[in-house]
Amino acid sequence: MAVTPRGLVLALVAAALVLLAGGAGANDLHRFDNPALQTRYDDLTATLRCPKCENQAIGDSNSPIAGDMRGYVARALARGDSDDDIRQAMVARFGDYVLYRPRLEWRTIALWAGPGVVVLLGLLAIGALIRSRRGERVEALNREERQRLETLLSRHQSPDDQDRSHQ
Repeated sequence: MAVTPRGLVLALVAAALVLLAGGAGANDLHRFDNPALQTRYDDLTATLRCPKCENQAIGDSNSPIAGDMRGYVARALARGDSDDDIRQAMVARFGDYVLYRPRLEWRTIALWAGPGVVVLLGLLAIGALIRSRRGERVEALNREERQRLETLLSRHQSPDDQDRSHQ
């Protein structure tokens, strides 16, 4: 079977259309006739994180997995699932990482309390340092130390500094 130039061009055009259609499908956002469902969909896709993309919501991601997740959210909303049911299904599939705000549980307590504990420990350390320095007394220099200090300073003063010190 011989390939004609016209057949080659048609094959290339068909391949280009398939590739373009695949890319458009990844960005496809679902639209609902019901404004309440649309709002819920927009909120959910903005608060669920794409597992492939770093810190990107599934509503903003071009990743194929984010497209699949958007499709799941749309189907679940159409079925009548609650937002919590949809989040739980996503967590069951992808783990707590999929939530921008992890739930407060025993295993996530460090995420929530960690920053406060670090700040508190820092304040306690600063307070202890200030308290320990308060008790220190600065002793005045004795006669020999003062004389040595003056000798050292006179060696390092510029002629302008010496003129000012004698005035």
